[in-house]
Amino acid sequence: MVMTRSNRWTLVVLSGLLAVTVAVPETFAQRPRGLGRQVTLGPDDVQVLPDPPAGFNVPREGIPRGRVEMISYDSKSVGTTRRMQVYTPPGYSKDTKYPVLYLLHGIGGDETEWQRFAAPNVLLDNLLADGKAVPMIVVMPNGRAQKNDRAEGDVFRSAPAFAAFEQDLLKDVIPTIESRYSVEADREHRALAGLSMGGGQSLNFGLAHLDTFAWIGGFSSAPNTRPPAQLVPDPAAAKQQLRLLYLSCGNKDGLIHVSQGVQAYLKEHDVPHVWNVDPYGHDATHWRNNLYHFVQRIFTERRYRRSLEAN
Repeated sequence: MVMTRSNRWTLVVLSGLLAVTVAVPETFAQRPRGLGRQVTLGPDDVQVLPDPPAGFNVPREGIPRGRVEMISYDSKSVGTTRRMQVYTPPGYSKDTKYPVLYLLHGIGGDETEWQRFAAPNVLLDNLLADGKAVPMIVVMPNGRAQKNDRAEGDVFRSAPAFAAFEQDLLKDVIPTIESRYSVEADREHRALAGLSMGGGQSLNFGLAHLDTFAWIGGFSSAPNTRPPAQLVPDPAAAKQQLRLLYLSCGNKDGLIHVSQGVQAYLKEHDVPHVWNVDPYGHDATHWRNNLYHFVQRIFTERRYRRSLEAN
């Protein structure tokens, strides 16, 4: 068999996750720890941001609420009609231009995954009520760019579709959002973040397109993450263009070596970043906790500087 680039990419992802799939039958995004290999921690692998307060993602009475809607769009890159969920903040008005966070799911999830276990709308409603975040639109697309984009059967077979999502995101998702919603359509007002496979996508696509995204986050990024020197081939340019690069992982996550490698490279080349290692695994607690911290640090210079000082 001829080893194509797509085949090689699939093998890299599968080899990194094989131990997990053998040990645990649930989908990747549902596994509580993701212990695929032994965890070895270094001196930089510490928790620099505290756990969120109790009830941070529980609906509160007496505060304004945003809206979540499912929309369809024509994906020319995939050749079919696709869906994504969109959160608009309380008081959304076409008279105001909003920044946008594109939030990506894991290999076993879809456009509903973040909403199922983290409730980003509730989390943001609460933060906005407390004056701790900037009003923003949050877009939760399906990162599996193929005609049947459901998380069915062996979800690992769809790994190449997660790489193909780069074109769908840039050519179809973003233009759709910018044509239907009142948004600031420039890099300073676009953020890209995700969990696990979506974390790898966010680093891969975001760092490759710093003309499109200024704020990037990877939460327990999976082995689809490109090697650090490919992610940031020009550290000087990255330092100049990035407003925030946020990395996180749990210290019980067998995939932490992926983010450790990226963090070590960034530190070696003096690229400012946040590196938060909390006491969790490859699980929903880690992802929603770090989403809580990430959304407070995007779209303002003051919060960006505070993030760097915390690290």
